[in-house]
Amino acid sequence: MANPQVSLTKSLIVIPKTSNPPKFLELSNLDRQCPLHMYLIFFYNPSSICTNSSLDLVFNKLKIGLEETLSIWSPAAGRLDRNPNDGKLNLRCDNRGAILVQAITNVKISELGDLSNYNDFFEKLVQKPVLNGNFSEFPLVVAQVTRFGCGGYAIGTGISHSLFDGPAAYDFLSAWATNSAIFKDDNYKMQTISPVHERGRLLTGTVANRCSGTVAIDHLYKLIMQSAMGNEEVGRKEYVCRTFRVSKEMIERLKMNALGEINGGAFACSSFDLIAAHLWKARTKALSVSKEKMVCLQFAVDARNKLMPPLPKGFSGNAFVLASVALTAKQLDEESYKTIIEMIQKAKSRVDNDYINAYQQGLEGPQASLPPLKELTVVSDWTRMPFHKIQFLHGEAAYASPLKPPILEVAYFLQNPTDGQAIDVHVPLLEHTFDAFSSYFLTRMQ
Repeated sequence: MANPQVSLTKSLIVIPKTSNPPKFLELSNLDRQCPLHMYLIFFYNPSSICTNSSLDLVFNKLKIGLEETLSIWSPAAGRLDRNPNDGKLNLRCDNRGAILVQAITNVKISELGDLSNYNDFFEKLVQKPVLNGNFSEFPLVVAQVTRFGCGGYAIGTGISHSLFDGPAAYDFLSAWATNSAIFKDDNYKMQTISPVHERGRLLTGTVANRCSGTVAIDHLYKLIMQSAMGNEEVGRKEYVCRTFRVSKEMIERLKMNALGEINGGAFACSSFDLIAAHLWKARTKALSVSKEKMVCLQFAVDARNKLMPPLPKGFSGNAFVLASVALTAKQLDEESYKTIIEMIQKAKSRVDNDYINAYQQGLEGPQASLPPLKELTVVSDWTRMPFHKIQFLHGEAAYASPLKPPILEVAYFLQNPTDGQAIDVHVPLLEHTFDAFSSYFLTRMQ
């Protein structure tokens, strides 16, 4: 494809079908960590029913569905608001609306190749509003509907991470797809939930004493100080995103190669624990981190059912905290998989009510953007959020692809659309390390 173009043909502000009384929604410290948009593109292959329908029809159905959805998910139509006294972000639910854009391109979906692998062209399939430091003018939800030359579609969504975490975004998008009712047969009904927007329990946590809940934040501070002393500069554009499909057979081979000598393979661990440990080892080795340097693996843990009392079903805010494991690069290289996996399991088990409260308290104070840190590996598990099953159009998406994350150290574990037992590992890599990482990551699985 020689400089493929996407032409924008329509742009609207979509407001709730039923306006809610304006209200102020106090955010938690978990919400305030990353107010930037997370982008996800849904690709739908051409079908006869789509090809025979106009782009205007599809766009209007999505618009009507979004109007209805914003009536229930009212914070999504609001704007962030920074408190002038303490600098903290909160949310004004003021019915100002979301942005919906219509676009066309002559490109065919088949020309994009493997949709699981990031392509620079994907950036043209989403709307990226300019922040200019003014959150009060920054829409929290943006979406672009693009029709391809083959008759297929992309629906590119951007949602502020201060608004929803992954499970809440999944519920919001599922509700929007259901309300749009494009090409659905009478038997189709995506399960939708009633959202709970008040942050409630996450605004009142108290900590009796400093506990392990600050370990992830302490590790980050140490990595930042270590990086500052090393004076290493890493630019965002040097990163490429690649997806590695890990089949059930590859997981079993990795388990045998890494753990087979232990109790005849009886050591119990999840696929997440195993692949996270393996990814951490492979990425650190590929980046040639100095042996004496501290390296860190952090991974998101859902706090919804770990708080006492638990958060209500349908909670729509951010409810993930980071668990953390740290070693020197030399220790990581030399330690057995069993030891590293046990460290991961122990870090998970520490996440309880006190941990979550301490973690939140540790986020008090001004929030700053994280510099690129090659010694940091972060894993976000999306395998329980099958975004590709959201039917905006006729049938499931061929793929639901995230763009480059705001924090480039984050790897996503995704459910594969064609093989429910496979995991797609979507990882940003420094371009010059791609071959080395591929070799280290794949060798023990083959």
